[in-house]
Amino acid sequence: MRLRALLDTDALGLKLLGGEDELDRTVRGVMTTDLRDPSRYLSGGELVLTGLAWRRDAADAEPFVRILVQAGVAALAAGEAELGAVPEDLVVACARHRLPLFAVHESVAFATITEHVVRQVSGERAGDLAAVVDRHRRMMTSGPAGGGPDVVLDLLGSDLDLRAWLLSPTGRLIAGPKAGGPALSAPACGRLAAEHLAAGRTARRGPHRITLDGTTYSLFPVRSGARSPRAGRDVRETGLSDWLLAVEADAGDWPEERLDLLQGVTQLIAVERDRRDAARTVRRRLAQEVLELVQSGAPPAEIAARLRVAAPVLLPGLGSAPHWQVVVARVEWDAGPGGSGAVAQSLLEEILADPQSTGTEPSDRIAVAHWDDEAIALVPLPAVSTEHDGPEGGILADALLRSVHDPLAAGLDGDGRLTLGVSAAVHSAEGLRGALEEARHARRVAAARPGRVCAAGHQELASHVLLLPFVPDDVRRAFTARLLDPLRDYDRRHRAELIPTLEAFLDCDGSWTRCATRLHLHVNTLRYRVGRIEQLTGRDLSRLEDKLDFFLALRMS
Repeated sequence: MRLRALLDTDALGLKLLGGEDELDRTVRGVMTTDLRDPSRYLSGGELVLTGLAWRRDAADAEPFVRILVQAGVAALAAGEAELGAVPEDLVVACARHRLPLFAVHESVAFATITEHVVRQVSGERAGDLAAVVDRHRRMMTSGPAGGGPDVVLDLLGSDLDLRAWLLSPTGRLIAGPKAGGPALSAPACGRLAAEHLAAGRTARRGPHRITLDGTTYSLFPVRSGARSPRAGRDVRETGLSDWLLAVEADAGDWPEERLDLLQGVTQLIAVERDRRDAARTVRRRLAQEVLELVQSGAPPAEIAARLRVAAPVLLPGLGSAPHWQVVVARVEWDAGPGGSGAVAQSLLEEILADPQSTGTEPSDRIAVAHWDDEAIALVPLPAVSTEHDGPEGGILADALLRSVHDPLAAGLDGDGRLTLGVSAAVHSAEGLRGALEEARHARRVAAARPGRVCAAGHQELASHVLLLPFVPDDVRRAFTARLLDPLRDYDRRHRAELIPTLEAFLDCDGSWTRCATRLHLHVNTLRYRVGRIEQLTGRDLSRLEDKLDFFLALRMS
């Protein structure tokens, strides 16, 4: 707004004392102060309101006005309530520095002027933002040529000077600004997603804010119409499915109009997400059809026919028939029966689209189906040689959690768990049924482990490990306590590291030399520790049975 508009507002009762030629200056804000030096709180363009409490004598006017001019303020308004009239020395100082000066009648509260200025300035900014959002809307609805969320983020930067990134709930970077500062690192993406998911589980009103390495980010959820929360448990599931818009700014002091319009931007991005989800419909249906045939025991020839249809859609341009892996995921809540296949499906799609999780190029062509509380992914792989069948030829279980563990653990903390199982690679329809069962067994092994987010691969399905998920919880607790509690107590009292020593000793197959080298110990020190373990537990680590008992206890702890 212009200074002239303030003078023309009768309700404010302002009287111009100087600076008539400067009334076309723009007012960008308002500040009330009686500090002798308020420069640290000024950013330029403000109307400064003062009650003149800072003035002790006529000599104080010149330095005060000089400070305001150096800070770039638009004008000064002095109240008449304290001294009865604005002192002449202040009028002279303002005239010397060409700073417009108003007198505020004692009957007008500074709060009245502040409210008027804020309302006018916010309204003008809202109009500017509305024009930007309308421009975004036209581009987003103009079809694929509009450029999708990348265009929206670029316009946020060019029109609003806001750098922003679009992230998945797993911390995968979906879109970001093409220029204008350093890129957002993968660890930073993960921390922002974790904060977003953790904050979403509370009753705190958004946007949520987080400071990373001295930079403040404001986090806005991106919810599509298909994922709007309905009631009860669905609110938690929606949070795990939301995309995230991370804006490099502190939105804590933004006016409501600006917040509303940023919410409008997230709604525009949600339109693009709905488009992507619609594109996944064909792949989901293909996966559903193939897996239904597998589960029903259909002839391999019929399954192979469906795979031939699926392969070009899921892995276009493939020169030969692919190999396949199966990944099974399940989300279970601590309270309430069963799990949620829909949220597991959404999370599994995001996890498998992350190149850090799969070790491949980013892909949006993974086919994921779900039944009730279980999501199942049919993952095509380029054909691998017989020598490399297995985990080396595809997705590793631990890689699935490498980049997504912390965000998802934050989103599930205190409420639920995500467990995943990965099969070996198979090269024919005949192997798919076994791969599906293998992935399900691996997921059960993962479910037997502590933690909110766990995964296991087919290579962990040795006979003794496969039995662990089916051992009752109270039996497992009693077994591990009997063997490991004496060692834990001793470690706690003496800082002796007997538990790490035992783990390393078993991992080295009982080799004294290799274990001592790994732990950077003298062999005699290692022998002393192992002797102490045997003394405290009454076991003999030279016996295979006792080694196996310790191994199982460590795996179940």
